[in-house]
Amino acid sequence: MGELGINPTGLITQVVSFVILFIVLSKLLYKPLVGMLDQRAEKIKSGLEAAENSRREAVKAEESIQNQLSEARIEGQKLISQARETADQYREEEMVKVREDMKIERERGLANIEREKETTVQEIRKEFAGLAIAAAEKIVRSSLDEKEHERLIQNVLEESSSEKE
Repeated sequence: MGELGINPTGLITQVVSFVILFIVLSKLLYKPLVGMLDQRAEKIKSGLEAAENSRREAVKAEESIQNQLSEARIEGQKLISQARETADQYREEEMVKVREDMKIERERGLANIEREKETTVQEIRKEFAGLAIAAAEKIVRSSLDEKEHERLIQNVLEESSSEKE
């Protein structure tokens, strides 16, 4: 091998040194480095799984929120509808009450008018009776001819109208 320019003792020394260095490095450096890389890969893998789980949970939470919002909208629409129905019913009841009150007031007013009418008719009858009695008294006192009778009625009517004024 010497003809090739290779020194056999130097080659054996270099091979032994390389094997020793390889064994030392593999024991001291390679295994801890590989272990650390495996741990790092495991952490990345668990982090990716956690991120995927978080993403799934976020999607589920968003769907849940959307469902709750739609349910809340439906419930809100129901409440608004019920409020409108209640308001319409209340308005109708109030209209019925107002109509009944107006009817009662109208009947009361008509009754008052009827009473006033009867009172006025009674007063007119009393006055007319008084006028008739006064006319009869004057007729009896004076002569009973027809001209005198008409004049006497005219006088009584004029006196009664002047008394009212």
